[in-house]
Amino acid sequence: MKRVEQKEKRRQEILNAGLDLFIQKGYSATRTAEIAKAVDMSEGLLFHYFETKEKLYLALIDIALSGKSKTFNLDAQTPLAFFENAAKYVLENCSRDLLIAKLFILMKYAENDLTLSEELRNEIIGQRELDIMIKMIKQGQKEKSIKNGNPLSLAMTFWAALYGVVENIARNPDLPVPKYEWFVDILRNNERHI
Repeated sequence: MKRVEQKEKRRQEILNAGLDLFIQKGYSATRTAEIAKAVDMSEGLLFHYFETKEKLYLALIDIALSGKSKTFNLDAQTPLAFFENAAKYVLENCSRDLLIAKLFILMKYAENDLTLSEELRNEIIGQRELDIMIKMIKQGQKEKSIKNGNPLSLAMTFWAALYGVVENIARNPDLPVPKYEWFVDILRNNERHI
């Protein structure tokens, strides 16, 4: 194995170990010595890959943010199709790749991490994505495909349910994965008369 490939492999091992510890213990409670021990290297060598624990944490957040943007680039002809695509994308990717599920959890924790700048926390929370969801819910309510109710509350309910399942998948990969349609049913207007 070439030196560059070996270095990248070790970097990935550090990212994976850091991610596991951050979601188990939280950023503040995780020590760099624990990360180094998890990948069987000295703490000094760890700092050759990531100068600080914060830089490792931010690298993981950057990876998660790059994947998050794909969730909201889903083409949809209708508001319900938008939410179907989002739920399907999240569930398929999280059940296929536990790393994605773990990154999903890390982002949820990072939303409330006061060690991060307010600007970064706002990017993690995703006001742009929230605005897209609210717009889609309002459009669906106008078309009567999405139930009446506060659009923000409906969006929060949809994502809270999805997040709960992803968290369970990450912690126990043998659990059955619910159908993505079940999450869309949270929003679907079942009283619609055609």
